Amino acid sequence: MTAAFEAAEAKLLQRLDSLLRIPSVSTDPAYAAAMRKAQDYLLTWLRDLGFTGEMILEAGGHGAVYAERIVRPGGPTVLVYGHYDVQPPDPLDAWTTPPFEPAIRDGRLYARGASDDKGPIAIALGAIGMLAETEGLPVNLKILLEGEEEVGSRTLPNIVRDHAGLLAADVVVSADGARWRADLPTVTVAMRGNTGFEFTVRTAGKDLHSGRYGGILRNALHVAADLVSSLHDADGHIAVPGFHDGVPEPDPAERGATRAIPFDEAALFRELGAAPFGEAGYSTLERLWLRPTLDANGLWGGYQGPGSKTVIPNEAHAKLTMRLVPGQDPARVKAAVIAHLRAQCPEGVTLEITETRGGAPAYHVPADHPVLLAIEATLEEVHGARPLRVRMGATLPMTVLFREALGVETLALSYATADEDYHAPNEFIRLSAINEGLRAWTGLLRRLGKLPSLRPAA
Repeated sequence: MTAAFEAAEAKLLQRLDSLLRIPSVSTDPAYAAAMRKAQDYLLTWLRDLGFTGEMILEAGGHGAVYAERIVRPGGPTVLVYGHYDVQPPDPLDAWTTPPFEPAIRDGRLYARGASDDKGPIAIALGAIGMLAETEGLPVNLKILLEGEEEVGSRTLPNIVRDHAGLLAADVVVSADGARWRADLPTVTVAMRGNTGFEFTVRTAGKDLHSGRYGGILRNALHVAADLVSSLHDADGHIAVPGFHDGVPEPDPAERGATRAIPFDEAALFRELGAAPFGEAGYSTLERLWLRPTLDANGLWGGYQGPGSKTVIPNEAHAKLTMRLVPGQDPARVKAAVIAHLRAQCPEGVTLEITETRGGAPAYHVPADHPVLLAIEATLEEVHGARPLRVRMGATLPMTVLFREALGVETLALSYATADEDYHAPNEFIRLSAINEGLRAWTGLLRRLGKLPSLRPAA
């Protein structure tokens, strides 16, 4: 099979290069034409792989690409999920090579979307194509490639609910998700939820001269900074009343299992160029996997141009997101944070909540799910070591949605890696991951074709 893998890898890289050149940024309307171009490219790719019924499923936003190959009517069916939208490339001057011109350097493929999530999509489709050409597909396959994952999957709930019959499957295997480390086989069994919103504060009817009016009224930037600062105490604890409602203290066995995972904390922070900081009383991995977070993602207002402008800004803005753990309801957490901000807002200042997101709760895979066991066996075969079960600090919003709307669980088999700078300049994917991913996806699909059921026992 070595020749078949080499041929599949070459085809995959060629296809991936073309896909990465399409700037499918979902959050910015200026990229709307590129989003449609990415859809067309993926539809053609799926058609070339022998899929049928290809279409765009829409619910008012960027559509999701769908296609299917039913090789055993009535047999086991896998829904493969991924997303073709990417984060904005800014800041452009921080990229070594242009973000939408793929470049290979030192065994890495650099481009926006290389790791999140176009590279992992290409690996899954490359494996499917190789199996179809060499031995035939062992299970029915449905493909769903979302166009709004990077903006919170805004219309995916309606798409899935409106097309639940079309999307019916026994299990979802996600190409999105990312493995924890490249040097340690792992399988992700849990992930945090998320929610978020933006706020604006106003302290006056217009911007004001800092000489004529300085010292007699509030500065909107100072107010916004104080509000953000009030979200945590000096020890890193979230200081919002009600934020932790329903959150149990981590189980001692769970904390023990986390401590047993090989982890070089000093090396991580050297690589990040940062010093450790977080909620007192918890280790780095516990903070990352077992505890919730509340972060400011943006804080701005006033003059942003070169040089000086002696102005007191009348408006300031902030973006906040929360990562959630089991026991937290996104709507209640968001309401608690908004109530805290209103309580802290000084008299005479208006606070407006904008761009609010519904969010997704935390998710955990059943420990005995047959597809989870099949993934573990496949990874052990590919990497020569039994994979560790780990958690993910990030969020896959569709996991709970698929459970609720389709009645199936979602397992991740992604060959992106957590250190590949997705959402940042110089995003990349390791070329070694492409070969490993091809072997893992083909091995998993073969195993799934031999299972009596892809669903856990009742």
